[in-house]
Amino acid sequence: MSKDAVATAQAAAHPQAAERPADAGDAGYSKDLKARHVNMIAIGGAIGTGLFLGAGGRLRDAGPALAIAYLVAGVFAFFVVKALGELVLYRPSSGSFVSYAREFLGEKGAYVAGWMYFLNWSTTGIADITAIALYTHYWSMFTSIPQWVLALIALAVVLAVNLISVKIFGEMEFWFAIVKVATLVGFMLIGIFLLATQHEVSGQTPGMGMITDHGGILPHGVMPVVLVMQGVIFSYAALELVGVAAGETAEPHRIVPRAVNSIMWRVALFYVGSVVLLALLLPSSLYSGDESPFVTVLSGIGVPAAGDVMNLVVLTAAMSSLNSGLYSTGRILRSMAMAGSAPRFTGVMSRSQVPYGGILLTCAVCVLGVGLNYLVPSKAFEIVLNVASLGIISTWVIIMICHLVFVRRARAGLVERPGFRLPGSPVTEIVTIAFLLAVIGLMWNDEEVGRKTVLLVPVIAVMLVAGWFGVRRRVAHQAGQELPTAKE
Repeated sequence: MSKDAVATAQAAAHPQAAERPADAGDAGYSKDLKARHVNMIAIGGAIGTGLFLGAGGRLRDAGPALAIAYLVAGVFAFFVVKALGELVLYRPSSGSFVSYAREFLGEKGAYVAGWMYFLNWSTTGIADITAIALYTHYWSMFTSIPQWVLALIALAVVLAVNLISVKIFGEMEFWFAIVKVATLVGFMLIGIFLLATQHEVSGQTPGMGMITDHGGILPHGVMPVVLVMQGVIFSYAALELVGVAAGETAEPHRIVPRAVNSIMWRVALFYVGSVVLLALLLPSSLYSGDESPFVTVLSGIGVPAAGDVMNLVVLTAAMSSLNSGLYSTGRILRSMAMAGSAPRFTGVMSRSQVPYGGILLTCAVCVLGVGLNYLVPSKAFEIVLNVASLGIISTWVIIMICHLVFVRRARAGLVERPGFRLPGSPVTEIVTIAFLLAVIGLMWNDEEVGRKTVLLVPVIAVMLVAGWFGVRRRVAHQAGQELPTAKE
């Protein structure tokens, strides 16, 4: 049978396939990510800097109710990833939600989705290198080195690794995730042992008394729990990485459903379980935003090396997050560059099939973060965390809007939904969007950082509009060219 006959037969079997617009940015990738890579990338996305470093300050501010905040936000995060997983099975793409926004919302939607995601990961990269510098300062031999120098070194190391190949990235993330999961499981076993034996931690006896004798579940009221919600959302920010990674695997239809469906129990176990244990081991007031809460606990049980080991692990978690950010923005920016909405150099691929242009652009923004660490080292992490939250919330909202349009077209018979589906559509999408927008609105109550972050929204909007007028001619020119279709 000829190749033309095979293509015709496939188009007849899947009528919508011939009409699906292919993302020009998908061409040239190696498809070297295996099932174990994607599964561990999904796990790694659920365990990062937001838990290992951010949970300390949030537990101090919100108290044990932080566990409820993680659970609520985790449910909505699962809905977002489930919706993205359905879109991935409909049409895998390294451009991920930017590619889907282009198909369902048009080029303007793809433009907004891509640049807001870039805002998220470039500022997250700043948060990561800040976290790395803070972790390194835990050891006395590094305290004399300025925080910005350590941040710059970390950025240089991760950049070098990310530029080699996607296979190296996958292996690096695989082992980083193994270390993070093993450490969290080990910590939880130690925590359960401390609870069962009533072993003192920093002079405190673990148990329910750590909650009931120190203000209860809400020691500072409801508002602090509301105010930390954007930070909680940030903790889940890398979950959508599964959608990007699916574009570089040979078997997305087999791998993605398994990875997505396992996210919910990981959230419950690693986030909610860890925070509950932390709250039972020490009063929430003893935790700090400058130190990992796990280091605080392990250093308090009298084992000299415990804090050092845990600090090394959370250091690798921050490196992993930074590595993931460079990976994902490189792919997203390439998809945008091929459509004309990002600088041309971000569409360039290396001989090892790595879109290094976008990776270098993200690093350039992270270098600005090195300057932030120089100017305001004590506030750098919280400042960029709030800005990154705007990026990830907008990205998640766009994913849900894309899914709404996708389902509407499916009901009209224009596309076909896969068997792997987001339940409860369209109610699930609408409720999730309302929750995410409410989180931004509630940030206004935080006068110190949150309100300033909300005031950035119109500034970002103006920049996006100005940017669109700068690229619209190139976008129109690119759209006028003949693009390959899915059957080709």
